[in-house]
Amino acid sequence: MNLQQALRSRIDIRRSHQRFHTQISWLDSHHSFSFADHYDPQNTHHGLLLVSNDDLVRPEMGFRTHPHHDMEIVTWVLEGELEHKDSEGNVGILYPGLAQRMSAGTGIRHSEMNPMDDRDVHFIQMWVPPDTEHINPSYEQLDINGVLDRGGLIPIASGRGHEAAISIKQRGPGNPCRFPTPRTCISSLPRGVPNSKVLMCFNTAMPSVSWQPVRGD
Repeated sequence: MNLQQALRSRIDIRRSHQRFHTQISWLDSHHSFSFADHYDPQNTHHGLLLVSNDDLVRPEMGFRTHPHHDMEIVTWVLEGELEHKDSEGNVGILYPGLAQRMSAGTGIRHSEMNPMDDRDVHFIQMWVPPDTEHINPSYEQLDINGVLDRGGLIPIASGRGHEAAISIKQRGPGNPCRFPTPRTCISSLPRGVPNSKVLMCFNTAMPSVSWQPVRGD
C-alpha cells in the first residue's frame, strides 16, 4: 500500500443523514457520536472529542438547569442567540463569532436557553475531558469576529495557548476550529503528536470537493 492509499484508508466519511437524531417539540439535534439514548459501540468518540452536537432550539425554549462535572464544554453559535446561566454566577448571551468555554470541574449546574421569541438558535457544542479532574469550575467567552474576518483556519478553543482562542483545560492535540468558507486554507497536523485526528464538519455544501459534502457531513 502506497502513502496515498494509506491516507485514503484513514478517511471515514459520515453523511449528515447518518448522524444520530433527536427531535422533540423544542429541540432538533444531530449527534456525531453516541449520545444520550443513542449508542453505537463503533462510534463513541473521535480521539479526545466525546460529544459533537448540532442543535436547533425553538424560541423561548432550551436546556433548563442541569449538572456537569469533569468536562470541558465548548459552544459555538451559528445563528441566533443562546443565553447561558450557571451556578457560579456566570451569565452570557452567545451569538455568532463569540466562543464560549465552560469547565465543569468538581461540578457546575447551568442552563442554555433561546432568549428570542421569534427565531430559532442554531449552535454546535463539543465536549472533551480535562487533563486533570476535580479542578474548580470556570467560564470564559470571547468575541473573535475580528480574527475570523482574516479568513483561514481559526482556533476557537485550545489548551496550547493559540492566539485568539479561548482556553480549555486539555493540552491534547484536539482544538475546535472554525474555517470560514468559501476561502481556501492549507493546514498541517501538529508535529511530534502521534495518532493525530481531524474531524471536518460542513455547514454549507461544497460542490467543488470531489465527494461533494453537504451541510452536516
